[in-house]
Amino acid sequence: MIAFIFPGQGSQKVGMGEALVDAFPEARATFAEADTTFVEDGQPSESLSTLCFQGPEDRLALTEITQPAILTTSVAACRVLEGRGARPAFVAGHSLGEYSAHVAAGTIPFGDAVRLVRRRGRYMQEAVPVGEGAMAAILGASLDVVRQACEEAAEGEVVSPANINCAGQIVIAGHAGAVRRASERAKALGAKRAIPLPVSAPFHSALMRPAEDRLAPELRALTVQDPRVPIVANVDALPKRDARSAVDALVQQVSAPVQWEAVVRRLASEGVTTYVEVGPGTVLGGLVKKIHPDAHITSFASPDQLDAVMAACSI
Repeated sequence: MIAFIFPGQGSQKVGMGEALVDAFPEARATFAEADTTFVEDGQPSESLSTLCFQGPEDRLALTEITQPAILTTSVAACRVLEGRGARPAFVAGHSLGEYSAHVAAGTIPFGDAVRLVRRRGRYMQEAVPVGEGAMAAILGASLDVVRQACEEAAEGEVVSPANINCAGQIVIAGHAGAVRRASERAKALGAKRAIPLPVSAPFHSALMRPAEDRLAPELRALTVQDPRVPIVANVDALPKRDARSAVDALVQQVSAPVQWEAVVRRLASEGVTTYVEVGPGTVLGGLVKKIHPDAHITSFASPDQLDAVMAACSI
């Protein structure tokens, strides 16, 4: 059984998607649609394609550009696979990637998703002034230890697990001072390392509730359809099979932790044995290997990977 999994913010790089556009008409059409949507939605003069293919890197790294850029590259790759008969039994995505999963499943139209994730990125950035929030990766500690470190270091501020990626890799988020204190406390409790992350906001923490409040009515106003295949949601690792529960999960996701380890365990329990990381980067494949070591893992972001992916999908 096959699952398509879609990457989140941090997987972007200048040049992503260009080889797909050069090789496949489905990818060209996807980027052209995104460019039209981007301009209509009041973006600067650069097209999304130009930002993806040529950068500059600092603009591509802006959250409200990064999110539609990764979404577009992922959807372009997915459409190439679909055009050749590859069909997943389940889909899932890490944070932003859950929106790509919803486009793949037919829940949300692509153009609406491009507009929505640009605003999602803007709202998340505006929820906390730059410098006041932070995130850090805690390596080599259990979730219980990380939670204990956060509780003991909070001192009235917000700090909590934000990405529960796999055993021994948990990201925390919150007020910058609290994140620093929790990082030191986690090391004192036995964590191997605590690595500050170069992000512009404390994603998936209670500090994102203003962004959730702004995004919720826009999500609920969308014209959506029941997904063609179940989407295993970040917020509770449960398969969403109807539009309403799928949208509810996206609303909650803004300020709730990403339960990625639980998502992969759910996919495995449903019978998934092959995971295709669809879009830029290979971060998710590495996490899946740690959680579900017997699985077959492949990725698709460039034409030279197509044969291997199609073989994995037994097409």
